[in-house]
Amino acid sequence: MKYRVAFSLALLTLASFTAQAKYDGEDRGKPVMPSTVNAKFVQECAGCHMAFPPGLLPAASWTKMMAGLDKHFDVDASVTPAEATEITNFLVKNASNRWTATTAPLRITDSVWFKTKHSSREVAPAVWKRASIKSASNCMACHTGADKGDFNEHNIKIPK
Repeated sequence: MKYRVAFSLALLTLASFTAQAKYDGEDRGKPVMPSTVNAKFVQECAGCHMAFPPGLLPAASWTKMMAGLDKHFDVDASVTPAEATEITNFLVKNASNRWTATTAPLRITDSVWFKTKHSSREVAPAVWKRASIKSASNCMACHTGADKGDFNEHNIKIPK
């Protein structure tokens, strides 16, 4: 009897955590592009780099990033206040809802998820230095479907 009660409580706790990981019926813990993508987000962000799927960072990171576009990784990427609001709302609505870090990093490459998936056991340090890759933030170099949110390990093609 005691075990049944403990098991039932464990199931209820698990169900509670699962429900909290859902938002608007969507689990945004994966780096996928939302089914509806904001055109202004694509226009402004993909004009300089890949439009990173919002699920790669928590809402706090996207809010912080959008508030500092005048110093966006040493580039002035400022947009109008209306555009900033529209893009921020899209990013926050579709941000990761599994992120548990107490900080709001601006670089996806600083996340535990990224570091785990791209550890030196997985990707040799020399790979990042290849001219065809240039940096860890160049997702499209190896993940050819990254702009669509496809980071499936079976679709990776590491260039020479």
